[in-house]
Amino acid sequence: MIEYIKGQLAELTPALAVVEAAGVGYALNISLTTYSGIQGKKEVKLYVHEALTTGGRDDSFTLFGFVNKQERELYRLLITVSGVGANTARMMLSSMNPTELCNAIANGDERMIKTVKGIGLKTAQRIIVDLRDKIMASGIANELHVGGEKAESTLNNAVKEEAVAALTMLGFSPAPIAKVVVSILQKQANLPVEQVVKEALKLLK
Repeated sequence: MIEYIKGQLAELTPALAVVEAAGVGYALNISLTTYSGIQGKKEVKLYVHEALTTGGRDDSFTLFGFVNKQERELYRLLITVSGVGANTARMMLSSMNPTELCNAIANGDERMIKTVKGIGLKTAQRIIVDLRDKIMASGIANELHVGGEKAESTLNNAVKEEAVAALTMLGFSPAPIAKVVVSILQKQANLPVEQVVKEALKLLK
């Protein structure tokens, strides 16, 4: 799996970036948010989502590039919603930046979401119902300061991510885990990873 691609920005359009790394040119589909973030740069680092489509006459392998992990995580959440495909999710991230989109979902603002081309009322409502809790629990909300909450900015994100990863490997679901880990670190910011995991296991019984 490709985590990110770092190299020279060989070509750039509002929908596509070609990044040359080790002599290979990688074409990545991008949103306008990412386009704005890398425009004018010679060297870039794009976080990657790989999409493999099978079952048709021709299989296809597509790379999507994102300017930061938050945008990629939000994209991955969007495509889990029924009726929201890869291009629709990219259109949403082109119409609003991640903070605006997260706020719209968190606040149940279906009118704002409906302004995105291709999104009707039912799909907007489904996005809100499916993703509101996931966004608030995943850590994206705090990282993007959604709803004015900035508590997580003071947390040790390295410890948080390691603890969530460890608990995920133990079979727990990432969304509720992240919420528990954040609450522990907000109370005891200097706890080491192993202690955070032990405290979380008590709460996740």
